[in-house]
Amino acid sequence: MEPKKAFNDLIRSEKPVLVDFFATWCGPCQMMKPILKELSEKVGNEAAIITVDVDKNPQAAAAYQVQGVPTLILFKKGQVLWRQSGVVPAYQLENIIRQHAAPSADVVD
Repeated sequence: MEPKKAFNDLIRSEKPVLVDFFATWCGPCQMMKPILKELSEKVGNEAAIITVDVDKNPQAAAAYQVQGVPTLILFKKGQVLWRQSGVVPAYQLENIIRQHAAPSADVVD
């Protein structure tokens, strides 16, 4: 399966998917690694957390207009629910995920 299709399948999940667009040469991106590990332990299976290396996946970065790294984007059912660039504390990410994990927070067209 090609990576882009897998990415698109992942972000269409019923549960929130936090995507960390990063680069290996980026200092703040390295700071996000332990934050995302801590977040993963806190939210468990309430949400998926994936990382996308913008140098290896420029098409994914371009598709979501990622200009700087790290950029975090929260998806649910393929919809962008939240995005922010820069280092974000685990507690803030946890609150955002929990807000969107609840069924009442579903995107209504």
